[in-house]
Amino acid sequence: MAGIYVHIPFCKSRCKYCDFYSTTLLSKRTMYVKALLCEWEEYKNRDMLWQHPKTLYFGGGTPSVLEPQAIKSIIHAIEPDDDAEITLEVNPGDLTRDNLRELCLIGVNRLSIGIQSFHNSLLQLIGRRHSAEDAKNVVRMAQEEGFNNISIDLIYGLPGETMEMWESDVAEAISLHPQHISAYCLTYEPDTILTHLRDTGEIRETYETILNDMFDYICSILTTNGYIHYEVSNFALTGCHSRHNSSYWDFTPYLGLGTAAHSFDGEKRWWNPADLQLYIEQAQTHTLHREIEVLTAEQHRMEQIMLGLRTSKGIDCHLVEQDKTTSYLNNGFLRESSGHYIATQRGLHILNQIINNLV
Repeated sequence: MAGIYVHIPFCKSRCKYCDFYSTTLLSKRTMYVKALLCEWEEYKNRDMLWQHPKTLYFGGGTPSVLEPQAIKSIIHAIEPDDDAEITLEVNPGDLTRDNLRELCLIGVNRLSIGIQSFHNSLLQLIGRRHSAEDAKNVVRMAQEEGFNNISIDLIYGLPGETMEMWESDVAEAISLHPQHISAYCLTYEPDTILTHLRDTGEIRETYETILNDMFDYICSILTTNGYIHYEVSNFALTGCHSRHNSSYWDFTPYLGLGTAAHSFDGEKRWWNPADLQLYIEQAQTHTLHREIEVLTAEQHRMEQIMLGLRTSKGIDCHLVEQDKTTSYLNNGFLRESSGHYIATQRGLHILNQIINNLV
């Protein structure tokens, strides 16, 4: 069943590592929500594929800068399935107990909380607005207000972060008992403040050996504590994997609403303009200009390999030539199980290399 992603591009301030499309023009929020609803009407009236989606995901940007009633209006218009997973990405500094209670009442049943670190010095360095105490408080408040499907995001390899700091972050995360933990290695994206600071020598990139140690540590500790490592950066208690994000990895169709949002129907991809004002104007007049890419059979195969090897399910053995996998199997980077090639823990360290050689 299809899922729907709603991009909320607004942020009160921009994090120094982020290259997602976002804007600090918060005054445009009301107009933007109206434009989103216009875009949805266009799809709703012409394609049954997107009716009553099984997942609805509000990403950003910072979706929690919207008022709960604005989020409610979007949920009400889309009419997700009765047992749909409805996820809202939130910033710890944006939510009060009243906000959380209202979000729960309007149907949001999964929170993805962008904590990143429990060390205030690291949070300040990367431009996060919240404190470590804010992060812990919002998780506890959400649990008290009835949320029983909470994911928290962590980033490792931050400038100046030691192994001891990372171990402390992981321990703090586990102590909060979230159902899901995402752990991302810091990436220095082009044209971000953090990349500029690295290039000018003001900060230093973490050595790859330390990054590997940090990755191995969280994999070991989380699996010991009952979390299933179901995708390279994602860990979940039984039954609590992200149903929405899993659709990206297994080629389930998904619809993206909003500026810069991407969609996929099984055969082609399309995406909206990454321009807030242009999107608002075009969506309201039903004249959205979308870029479209029709996937060839070879592109489809390559993407199955690139995405599938990131997951614990792996890829169908028929997708690749056997002689290309022999050395990886013999050296313990891949394993074969039930007709699938699956990356081992060692293999995840060189996953990009493996994928490049197999495609």
